[in-house]
Amino acid sequence: MIRTRLILPATLIYLISYGCTQHKVEVAPVEVKPIHITIDVNVKVDKALDDFFGDVDSVEEKIGTRSTTPE
Repeated sequence: MIRTRLILPATLIYLISYGCTQHKVEVAPVEVKPIHITIDVNVKVDKALDDFFGDVDSVEEKIGTRSTTPE
């Protein structure tokens, strides 16, 4: 019985004192900087050029082998 008489006033005092306190949260400004990304696409271009000029290279090899053979 004495315990229940102490719990109620203690709880009320706690809740009242908690409501009277001030809580302040400060958020610092966040600096957003631009990101520079460099992508190297030389490999793709080199492969595309090899595919595009592949027939020219094969013809050049054929011409080179014909001219080096003795006539």
